[in-house]
Amino acid sequence: MQNSSPPQHAPTRGLYFGLVITVLAVLAYAAYITFQFAGIHKMQSDLVDRNRRDSLQLLRIQNDLNSLGLAMRDMQDPSEPYPIIAWVPQFERIRTDLQDAIEHESALTQATPTSDQLLYLNQSLAQFWDSVNRMFSLAQAGFESDAAQQIRETLQPRQAALSSAVSRLLVQNNEAEERAAARISQIYDRVQRQLYVFLAAILFAIVLTSLYLIRNNRRLFAQVAELSSQRSDLAHKLIATQESTLRHISRELHDEFGQVLTAVGSLVRRTGKNLPADSSVHADLQEVQGIAQSTLDNIRSLSQALHPVLLDEAGLVPTLDWYIPTVERQTGLVLHYEKSGDIYPVGASAGVQIYRVLQEALNNVIRHSGAKEAWIRLQFDSTALILEVEDHGKGFRPAEGQTGIGLVAMRERAQILCGSIKVSPLPTSGTLVHLQVPREQVEPHAE
Repeated sequence: MQNSSPPQHAPTRGLYFGLVITVLAVLAYAAYITFQFAGIHKMQSDLVDRNRRDSLQLLRIQNDLNSLGLAMRDMQDPSEPYPIIAWVPQFERIRTDLQDAIEHESALTQATPTSDQLLYLNQSLAQFWDSVNRMFSLAQAGFESDAAQQIRETLQPRQAALSSAVSRLLVQNNEAEERAAARISQIYDRVQRQLYVFLAAILFAIVLTSLYLIRNNRRLFAQVAELSSQRSDLAHKLIATQESTLRHISRELHDEFGQVLTAVGSLVRRTGKNLPADSSVHADLQEVQGIAQSTLDNIRSLSQALHPVLLDEAGLVPTLDWYIPTVERQTGLVLHYEKSGDIYPVGASAGVQIYRVLQEALNNVIRHSGAKEAWIRLQFDSTALILEVEDHGKGFRPAEGQTGIGLVAMRERAQILCGSIKVSPLPTSGTLVHLQVPREQVEPHAE
């Protein structure tokens, strides 16, 4: 007795768990990547906007300083018709614009070195405007030459220093932009590396899950194949046992009970010859003889139905030639029987299976189709033996999930012969049973 293998659990739970982990990992990483790229995008937007506005304010400051430089040059030009004191409104306008630009630029500056430069710029501007005030005071007092000397010796050098400081601020602003761009590039590189790592991990998880699934599928398919083989072997053994039992019962009925009834009939007949014809016992013996003969005929019919002796003695074709008219007489069903092809011998074991398929198909026609006639076609092809049973009745529509034992038996018998069987509805109404068996499986030498 073989030990049954322990029950194997389906991999569904493990696969669901792996799927959930993979989906969660993908969602988490997608959220992380979205957050990273959103931060990078915001950083880029803020940096570009801040640097643009900062550069605009520095250029504004530099432009004002250049305007001051041009104004101081013109103030010293001998051909200039206006006195130095006349330049006060222009200097005040430039001073107001410079102050506004400095305030805006201070709000945009974030780096510490730039803040120190701005502090120096503010201090230098304050000293510059103090000198401008003293210069205009001299000019207002009538000391034009002293005022011009103040411009040359003090104001112009300080204006040049202020322009240099603003230029340095522009350079530092560009350098800060380059550092931010390098930082953004590093972030992109880090995210790219993490993406590759994540993709590798996902691929690894997919490979593991696939290998796990393949392994379990192979195991399950092997179990299904083993169970199918065991079921097929069991079905074949059951069919063989059934045929052996039916053959034995058929022979017992035909030989034992048939001989007994034949002997009883002979004894009754001999006894009746010794009695007067008008004797009441003679009439009873004739009745007994009739009952015995009727019982003998029934037993022979039952014996033939269980297992036709013709199958063993004459083969499949003579058996069908006897069986089909018998079914017509017993059921009233009109059967159209047609043979085609060059008839070749069919072995006894294969003939039994084909006979049973025909028997079950006709039983289905009689019991379920409601048809009054059927068509039987037996074709001896060069490569296969084909049996078809067609009726135009109600058709074959089994309930969902249900298969009759007769159909299962027909399929198992076809499988024993390495053949195929199809039970299909006809386009209008009715059913067609198509059995096809390879020729080498039905000929006697194949048994």
